[in-house]
Amino acid sequence: MISKELIKSEIEKVPDDRLEDLYCLIKGYSQSRAANGRSLMSKLRDITIDGPEDFAENIDLYLTGEKTVG
Repeated sequence: MISKELIKSEIEKVPDDRLEDLYCLIKGYSQSRAANGRSLMSKLRDITIDGPEDFAENIDLYLTGEKTVG
């Protein structure tokens, strides 16, 4: 399990000229999390793909055009 102390020790390694980028990243993470209460993984689990039954098995054929949908 990651602790705040471990995170703080990693922050200490960030060069001063990159702190603004890190701050924006952290602030954006906390704001998006508070705004909707759902994590990225929770949102990703809701994604569904509408395609042929063999899409996952033959994705390479669909991407190259050897097989087509419909």
